[in-house]
Amino acid sequence: MPVEPSADALLQMRGITKRFGPTVALDDVSLEIRSGRVLALIGENGAGKSTLMKVLSGATSPDAGDMTLAGNAYQPTHPHHARLAGVAMIYQELTVAPDLSIEDNILLGCESSRFGWLNRKAQRERLAEAFELLGLNEFHPGTLASRLSPAQQQLIEIARALVIDARVVIFDEPTSSLTAADVRKLFEIIKLLKSRGMGIAYISHFLEEVRELCDDYAVLRDGRCVGAGELTDTSDANIVRMMIGRETSELFPTVPHEKGEPLLSISELTSRDHPAPVSLDVHRGEIVGLAGLIGAGRTELLRAIYGLEPIQSGRVSIEEIACGQSPAGSIKAGMGIISEDRKSEGLAQGLSITDNLTLSKLDRYSTFGFLNLRRRAAAAREGMQSLQVKAHSADQPIGQLSGGNQQKVAFARVLHQNADVYLLDEPTRGIDVGTKAEIYRLMGQLAADGKAVLFVSSYLPELMAVCDTIGVMARGQLREVRPVKDWTEDEILQISISN
Repeated sequence: MPVEPSADALLQMRGITKRFGPTVALDDVSLEIRSGRVLALIGENGAGKSTLMKVLSGATSPDAGDMTLAGNAYQPTHPHHARLAGVAMIYQELTVAPDLSIEDNILLGCESSRFGWLNRKAQRERLAEAFELLGLNEFHPGTLASRLSPAQQQLIEIARALVIDARVVIFDEPTSSLTAADVRKLFEIIKLLKSRGMGIAYISHFLEEVRELCDDYAVLRDGRCVGAGELTDTSDANIVRMMIGRETSELFPTVPHEKGEPLLSISELTSRDHPAPVSLDVHRGEIVGLAGLIGAGRTELLRAIYGLEPIQSGRVSIEEIACGQSPAGSIKAGMGIISEDRKSEGLAQGLSITDNLTLSKLDRYSTFGFLNLRRRAAAAREGMQSLQVKAHSADQPIGQLSGGNQQKVAFARVLHQNADVYLLDEPTRGIDVGTKAEIYRLMGQLAADGKAVLFVSSYLPELMAVCDTIGVMARGQLREVRPVKDWTEDEILQISISN
């Protein structure tokens, strides 16, 4: 879609096209980032957002198209070139070196030196304003980055943009691992950058964030820009229609299901990381949601149920059969888990889709210790097809897929196990609305098939829309469990923050 240049256009991209073999990742994309404004870049996983930002930040060269920055031709050949030109990229997966100091992380690649020696005094003078603006004054510049929280490490990335006097800053899903308080602070900082005349590109799957923070929008679908303009001129429903190509009534699809007898029983369970005893039953045909703030103990509870953390006391059973002593035992008992940490724990990034999908249940392809690779590959292709995983082939490394397609493979793996109990820890974090809708439908279908689903989420609208029962956790305790119809979002929040 062509973009008419505006008077305050700071950066323009025109006709950007990028192919990877037969795959067209970007197809004639044009957009602009304006001075003192925040552009929301919206689209499903695989729509081309990451590729477009890699072109902008110099990590990838386009096959066609051109860019201008402050009216001058802009053709970065690598990320450092882009950074020196004034374009800073803040990735979802932070690029902080934990064993370097705050100072060395911020100034890496643009140090102050004289005769080959670092000029620490000059460097700290450069850092002073950034430290003041970002609230880093409580830390000495020589503090190791490993001592900082994820939110504080994110400030290091933003400080990099400030010390190089960046004119354009790109934020890629910056709130995915932040607490509510940290999100508020981040928004204040972005508004401060905006007030200084910077142009901001903000990638997010949360439309409520986009509404609060952004001025303009551009929607990508299948590598094309299918809509752009000022946010005040469009509705959320219209944005979603552009993103997924269908009506918003399908965002929370429901599959009718009925609650049966108890399947998963948790009795007075404690573990090293979850000392408060928890008791809970999850029935066949039931989706139970666990709400609460980050750090409330929800993840620790799921890990103890599955056997990833040693149980100190209590009991976990599936239809009266004790389990939860080890992941292998849990798989054998009919339990599957999807970890919140997809990158480092949920999937093996360097292995193929086939390996990731089948590794937890290889015995069905083994005869006298030998794998039937043909049958295994056929099962992987069937799993990919059933969940509509977009990939070149089942042999493609999982790390090359979009986040949404990786999450589909994670689901395909537990489906391949033929589990009866599903432990889902933030399964929709960092994925687009279209893939979220598919996951909600899949959860409903699992319940309709008589499975039990225990679902952790920090996003209250999806808990209220998808679950039959919601339990609220706070400070490691399961405070209250009710049918979803008996909850309001305000009540859930009140219990979540109570002492």
